[in-house]
Amino acid sequence: MKAIETTGKIDNRGRLSLDRPLALANYSHVRIIVLIPEGTDIDRDDDPIETVIEGLQQGFHEAITGQTLPLSQLWDGIDDNRSN
Repeated sequence: MKAIETTGKIDNRGRLSLDRPLALANYSHVRIIVLIPEGTDIDRDDDPIETVIEGLQQGFHEAITGQTLPLSQLWDGIDDNRSN
């Protein structure tokens, strides 16, 4: 069985509406698990899925086009601005 995580809303008639279509072919029946957040489960600072996907795509593009720093240089100079 394959799992896909997405988001959606349940209307006042109890019907589930997905926020975006699923890119699936030839599937007619699915199993649905509904996770309902409680007040403490919601983090308003979380980025929407679309924003996360855009960031991943941008990072992947930068990686394959060589627009990244070598890992050995990532922390260079990090201690230069520390107060003594």
